[in-house]
Amino acid sequence: MNKEKLNLWHQEEQYGITGWDFSHLDGRWQNELFPWNYRKLVLSYLKSDMQLLDMGPGGGELLKTFHHPSNRTQVTEAWQPNINLLKHTIAKQGIKVHALPAKYEDALPAKYEDALPVKNASLNMITNSHAAFNPKLIKDKLKAGGYFISQQVGALNNYSLSRFFDPAYIPAYPDNTLLKTVVDFQNLGFEILLAKEAQPSMTFFDIGAIIYYASIIPWEFPDFSVDHCLSQLTQLDQLIQNDGSVTTKEERFILVTRKM
Repeated sequence: MNKEKLNLWHQEEQYGITGWDFSHLDGRWQNELFPWNYRKLVLSYLKSDMQLLDMGPGGGELLKTFHHPSNRTQVTEAWQPNINLLKHTIAKQGIKVHALPAKYEDALPAKYEDALPVKNASLNMITNSHAAFNPKLIKDKLKAGGYFISQQVGALNNYSLSRFFDPAYIPAYPDNTLLKTVVDFQNLGFEILLAKEAQPSMTFFDIGAIIYYASIIPWEFPDFSVDHCLSQLTQLDQLIQNDGSVTTKEERFILVTRKM
């Protein structure tokens, strides 16, 4: 292994991420479009007088595009770096930030993301892009007629790539499927307004992009490191040199429900 190349790989591994900003990968990967637009779906139901809670907003990048009144917007966040960022950004604009308690050394904030420290029957809409949730809590916090809109990462997201790095890999959230989620909400008396799933392609054009991505998604690549996965990375690097890219499959589903 060329020492200069190995140093570059280690730099990618250590680069890190702020909020939920993947701009470091601009031009280095390509994501197939979903057959829906989450933002447009939210805005089609969201009215300016609604009380909105957004779960797990990352750095608030998507939430800001809703342009919802700050005094009617709250968020919950479980990952400390994002909590710190939100306190210095959207909180200063008047949006209430609920910092959820978590043992951050677990590196799995989704274990705590489903907490909702707000009053029962106080919300008109709860939005959730890629955060964990508890359907019973969703029901408790929504007013009658309130909406829950969520775009989720399915259980088998990037499964082939995760298994390539670790043949013993088991999805961290095997029950996070559209079928189970729909049934859970139906059993609570919700009306299902939309339920779709998709498996769009994700293509990487250089090995450094794969290293960066795997290093910041520990729940899909739990034992990943350049040194530990050097053999697999070398093989992928050769594939990219030969074919120009490596493609994996994402898994996503969208759900729009209304409390009856």
